[in-house]
This record gives sequence, structure tokens and C-alpha cells, in this order.
Amino acid sequence: MKKRTPVSAIMSTNLVTLNHTDDLVTAEKLFKEHKIRHIPVVSGDVIKGILSYTDLLRISFADAVDEDESEVDTIVYNMFTIEQVMVKNVLSVASDTTIKEVAEILAQQEFHALPVVDNGKLVGIVTTTDLINFLLQQF
Repeated sequence: MKKRTPVSAIMSTNLVTLNHTDDLVTAEKLFKEHKIRHIPVVSGDVIKGILSYTDLLRISFADAVDEDESEVDTIVYNMFTIEQVMVKNVLSVASDTTIKEVAEILAQQEFHALPVVDNGKLVGIVTTTDLINFLLQQF
């Protein structure tokens, strides 16, 4: 296994992002359209937070009611802003951080994605799925 491989070798750079002023309906649409579970929330190129699909599920009451699910989700989503639901003060790594270091961080924390930031600018995102795929390539 390559011990000093930088995270830039496995991170996603074709980023789907949300502006901090977007709404949660837009966020859900992006999650489903792109089949992803984490979206960096930005203001320009600067990361403000990260929103996970799990964050949306936490505020959704759709399973508890007998209404049309999309209507209920829209009503609930309009009660909150992205900034209220997203994780703020996000831990990030630089693109030259080793995959091993990223794996250690994700193994010790309760989240599954890390934004990759160089010189204050969001340049990628790395997830536990990226790490698993990297490990699978080693075999």
C-alpha cells in the first residue's frame, strides 16, 4: 500500500455545493439528483459548513404523518434554513494530507466526509466511501 499518497488522489473535485442562502428543498433535490450524502455549504469559494442527507432526515417528520411525503418535507424544510441545519466549524484537510491521516481522522470522528481546503478555498471533498474504494483497489 502506498503510505504517503495524498488525499488529492482520491478526493472528489467535481463538487456539488450549496450556497449558504439556498433552501433545504434545493438541498434535497441535489442529494437525490446526484446520489450523494454530503454537500459543502459555501459562500463563494469559502466553506461555511457541510450538510449531510442525515441532517435533512433528522428534521423530516414525513415518516410520522399520513400526508403526501413531498408536501410534508417541503413544509418542514421551509421552517429551517441551511445554516440552522448544517454542521458549522467543519474540520477540513489540505489536499496534500495523506490518505492515512484522513482515514485516522474519519475513524475517530462521528462524520463521514471531510472538505479539502487549500489556501482558504474549497478544492474537494473526501468521504469514507472514497477511502473504502481506495482500499479495495489495493487488493
